[in-house]
Amino acid sequence: MAYPDFRPRRLRSTESLRKLVSETHIQVSDLVAPLFVSEVLAEPAEVSSLPGVFQHTQQSLLNEVAELVELGVPGIILFGLPKYKDAVGSEAWNPDGVVQVALSEISAKFGSEISIMSDLCLDEYTDHGHCGIVEQDGTVNNDKTLELYAEVALAQARAGAQVIAPSGMMDGQVGAIRKALDGEGYTDLPILAYSAKFASSFYGPFRDAVNVQIAGGGNRKAYQQDWHNSRESAVEVALDLAEGADMVMVKPALAYLDVISQVREQVDCPVAAYQVSGEYAMIKAAAANGWVDGDALMWETLTAIKRAGASFILSYFAKDVARELSS
Repeated sequence: MAYPDFRPRRLRSTESLRKLVSETHIQVSDLVAPLFVSEVLAEPAEVSSLPGVFQHTQQSLLNEVAELVELGVPGIILFGLPKYKDAVGSEAWNPDGVVQVALSEISAKFGSEISIMSDLCLDEYTDHGHCGIVEQDGTVNNDKTLELYAEVALAQARAGAQVIAPSGMMDGQVGAIRKALDGEGYTDLPILAYSAKFASSFYGPFRDAVNVQIAGGGNRKAYQQDWHNSRESAVEVALDLAEGADMVMVKPALAYLDVISQVREQVDCPVAAYQVSGEYAMIKAAAANGWVDGDALMWETLTAIKRAGASFILSYFAKDVARELSS
């Protein structure tokens, strides 16, 4: 349709008018804060490649959650750093494991005030850094790994997780977890599936945060999505929803805005996007060098992710955004 006399710049002439006609806004309610809890630290430790992000003790984690609750952040997602690792990642389903203890304490103190999500994977708990059981030939055994994911899901549910978020990208993981949860009576516990998770180079700082290295300089390209592809995401999302996922996720976010948009058009359920560690770290590093306005880029990138179709965003900027909005 033609508008011969319409000049869009008329609506950009003042700050107040730009605010009035702006289409997309970031709110505190859009955000989930990723948090790391360690079993070995006596004091919280800042992650060198993620300025402002900490590996927490159980106590400092509770303090952090209390602050997020006060700021109105509606959700957190937990990742654990265990004291012991083994070939199968058994600490991941230990009822006294680091994440289960954290889930129990957070649930008791803040369970009615914030959504408590728990990442479900084995890479933080295995001595080889892969997301499942590794065979002698170096491949990850998908089906044997599913049995362990079911055990982890039950351990997290019993500890107080309010959302289970499987991130290992094993085929059939949502179905195995849904079956296990339903079998124990957790029929109303939702699953947030990392459905379109790419084998990305943006995860480096995260691996610093969880102290994970893949043995032999390996990678996860055999089970995470190939970043050259987008149509493949539609298949992964459809499979997860058919197996019982309640929400789906695209990870990373900024380099995959096209995928977020495609998934949003494909499904009616909530679509999460994870603004991952590398995205956050690049902005922080460039801002520290005076090359960019870090706050402006924080808002611009988060808005782009939401504009692409994300229902909510997992971001290390969650607290920064909440503070600015509350000031």
